[in-house]
Amino acid sequence: MKVMILGAAGQIGQMVTHNLLDQTDDDLVLYGHNVSSRLANLSSVRTKFVDGDFKEFSKIKMALSGVDAVYLSFVAGPDIIKGLLDVLEKADIKRFIAANVPDLYQEVSGPFQKWYRQNTGTVWKTAYKESANLIENSNLDYIILRITWLYNEAANIAVHVTKKGEPFKEAQVTRQAVSQFVVDLLTDKLDYHRESLGLGEPNTEFTKPSFY
Repeated sequence: MKVMILGAAGQIGQMVTHNLLDQTDDDLVLYGHNVSSRLANLSSVRTKFVDGDFKEFSKIKMALSGVDAVYLSFVAGPDIIKGLLDVLEKADIKRFIAANVPDLYQEVSGPFQKWYRQNTGTVWKTAYKESANLIENSNLDYIILRITWLYNEAANIAVHVTKKGEPFKEAQVTRQAVSQFVVDLLTDKLDYHRESLGLGEPNTEFTKPSFY
């Protein structure tokens, strides 16, 4: 398979890249700002670097040749999502995984709700909700990942998944867990299709993330 990672130079983008290189035989298109220099250590016969902005849709379109799936490792507004969906659908890309944030559907609840909303505001009234709506109304085999507050902990890939319509209570999750979850979606180890999923770490129904 051939996978494009948009925002490949970010922490999770790099982790997903490493995991795919280690766990699969997939070829990768790594797209983002100055990725050819920032990710030079990942250069191999299986990686192709494309330096570009998220709004350079013509450049993304050219880089999609032979690509089977796209992972957007960036919480994008509707200006980016609209153009990206248009390019993906015209290129006949089916699988699309996009990062977003919790509370798109006012689902954050429990002890975490007060702190979260004080720090993020009313997410369901923001452009991120419109981004989710655009993806959900597309023809793509999409997954929206509503990811709670992130931290790093090597080898901690524990994740609790909630679906749209279910309460979201977890205050934190590791980047390592999110990265492995994305890889498991791309390799069909996880069977989710056209869904909005909340990702949190089990047993973290705290009033706020433990690192705050």
